[in-house]
Amino acid sequence: MPAYSLPRRAFAELLGTALLLTVVIGSGIMAERLSGGNAAIALLANAMATVGGLYTLIEVFGPVSGAHFNPAVSAVLAALGRLRRAELPLYVGAQLMGAALGAWLAHGMFEQPILQVAAKLRSGPGQWLAEAVATFGLLLVILRTPASRTAIAVAAYIGAAYWFTASTSFANPAAVAGRMLSDSFAGIAPGSAPAFIAAELMGAALALVAHRWLAPLPPSAGSSSPGHAHD
Repeated sequence: MPAYSLPRRAFAELLGTALLLTVVIGSGIMAERLSGGNAAIALLANAMATVGGLYTLIEVFGPVSGAHFNPAVSAVLAALGRLRRAELPLYVGAQLMGAALGAWLAHGMFEQPILQVAAKLRSGPGQWLAEAVATFGLLLVILRTPASRTAIAVAAYIGAAYWFTASTSFANPAAVAGRMLSDSFAGIAPGSAPAFIAAELMGAALALVAHRWLAPLPPSAGSSSPGHAHD
């Protein structure tokens, strides 16, 4: 039996996802204000804040819920039997609710309208391929990294993927949902969201196939807790 009850684990997923989206969106707003129109500096600041925030949140919430913060991660772990399938809907619901709360919290801190809808279009084959690649890599890192190093590996991968993917690596359907509610540097227009999510789920499915094909890991690697997350 898990050490923590399902309600406590779901709350950890809600709170962790909310704080993650607050980091992503809040640092994007701050970076845009301070960068003087330099998009590269704004992206660098956004990426650095996300790396630090993500690493810390995985360390804090990993022992409680696994620190998925990501429906694609939860779905893959459920497929592998590391999360009960009956628990998957509550995990995903908590993550989606947390993503919305995180966006609203970021807006409140920067004295912006709480309720927003993003206008930034992110579309095209390159963007979709980038999201599939970003999510594929994230899931492989989570599944193949020894548990003691998962937090730093995930944070480092996401920091790199901000720069080597055309989409700046959302790699997370909950992050798409939260960023859809923020008309800011980190936002994504609702019309762009379905294709992003589809690409992410495809990348996660391919990572599951690759993980199963690769040689088995020792018991200490790729465990479901601590630290399965994203941005």
